[in-house]
Amino acid sequence: MTASLLVRHIPAFPASALADLAAEPPWALTAAAGDVVRRLLARLGADFTVADAVAVHRSARIEPGAVLKGPLIVGPRCFVGHGATLRGGAWLEEACTIGPGAELKASFLFAGTALAHFNFVGESVLGRGVNLEAGAVIANHRNEWPGATVAFRHDGATIETGCPKFGALVGDRARLGANAVVAPGAILSPGTVVPRLGLVDQGVSPDLR
Repeated sequence: MTASLLVRHIPAFPASALADLAAEPPWALTAAAGDVVRRLLARLGADFTVADAVAVHRSARIEPGAVLKGPLIVGPRCFVGHGATLRGGAWLEEACTIGPGAELKASFLFAGTALAHFNFVGESVLGRGVNLEAGAVIANHRNEWPGATVAFRHDGATIETGCPKFGALVGDRARLGANAVVAPGAILSPGTVVPRLGLVDQGVSPDLR
């Protein structure tokens, strides 16, 4: 079941720069985010400026005060706002927005996806045209279960990631309302709408595994 999750939720995945990873489960992709982005850096063309493992396309716009930590790729027509932080191995395909005060860690964003402002997204894969309103969070760590790896329920099955951190796989065109929270270990189908102040929690307690 897990081998096709990325393609099922992000149909453009096989045509992307990540195509060779389409058979991997999303948590394997995010766990290796730094290495994956470093490999992608070696394939970039002359339209990118690269320094300290940070690649920025010439058509991208980075506002003063943004913090960019490699390995990182900011693709064509992307926007990174003042006070935003990108770190831990991140990839923005194209026309993505990381708004003021937002933080992106060890994650992969497909075309047209936006973190409006004051968001946190960690260890996640977001499909095309996903939008997070102000304050929406995709959490990556189960603070309430110290030492536990992330496990969650999907399609009636319990999925054990084996990873201490994993946020979510978010399908194309999903919408997260302001101050919504997606707890660690979630799969959101394409077109999902999470209401403002909503909570998505598919996690499984260690006592129930």
